[in-house]
Amino acid sequence: MGMTIQTMMRDVLIALAPMVLSAIYFFHWYAVKQLLTCVAAALLAEMLFTRMRGRKANLGDLSAVVTGVILGLSLPGTAPWYVGVIAAAIAMGIGKIVFGGLGMNIFNPAMVGRAFVMIAFAGSMAASGYVASRLNIDIMSQATPLNAHKQLGAVVSLQSLFWGNTNGSLGETSALACLLGGLFLCIRRVASWEIPAGVLLSTFVIAGAANLMNLSSPWTVAHHLLGGALLFGAFFIATDPVTSPLTPGGKWIFGMGIGALVMLLRLFSGYPEGVMFAVLLMNSLTPLINRLTIPRPFGGV
Repeated sequence: MGMTIQTMMRDVLIALAPMVLSAIYFFHWYAVKQLLTCVAAALLAEMLFTRMRGRKANLGDLSAVVTGVILGLSLPGTAPWYVGVIAAAIAMGIGKIVFGGLGMNIFNPAMVGRAFVMIAFAGSMAASGYVASRLNIDIMSQATPLNAHKQLGAVVSLQSLFWGNTNGSLGETSALACLLGGLFLCIRRVASWEIPAGVLLSTFVIAGAANLMNLSSPWTVAHHLLGGALLFGAFFIATDPVTSPLTPGGKWIFGMGIGALVMLLRLFSGYPEGVMFAVLLMNSLTPLINRLTIPRPFGGV
């Protein structure tokens, strides 16, 4: 039996389970609250905006739930509840429904919502020391690994990045959880393996070149690969089948472009992380990549 939208979304939810469990383990109630808020707001927004277009909402396909979970995992646990609600409304309304609904959007909806609140509520998206000190969770009182390195030159251990006992957005802290879920998606063929492979390959090459030019730097290639939202973005955001290229060659170009943009932003901009902007920019190039990588028919010109 062929794979339906519902079974694909179900597999994505299963793959997201390691990040959800990791987030709850490290951030406790704050992760539960953020995830429930984003999922509930995404479902409500899907129903509201779909009815505004004179159509009946199909919440049973689980696509709104997936968007809500990914959005919640992309936010810090300290973000106020209204940030998740607004992000979900923007994701479903502007990121999805305005283009015609599921399968017609050109940008990843969750990243559209996150980009909006990142710009509009920049202060709320950062885990400030004052907010974190009231939560009685040690890792939430720390700076995120990339911020700590960018601003203070501090280096978090690879062990902490691998297991996830660092501060950051809920779904990005545990490299192990991202790898487990991402490999499940690739094995199930819900995600095209070429895209995360391209992301990791270009990140590895550029980060390696940066290390060779500054051998004394304690921030290594492994830190770039395990730190921040790179793995989460490579496996769960970049691989969205609607907003990524269709051809094998296009998938490699798409993934490598994301990795290159992430490293460009990390190395040369004042912003410590760049996965969200890299994915959205490459989403805009997907139609062009598809056109340029159309396979030539046998005997054709």
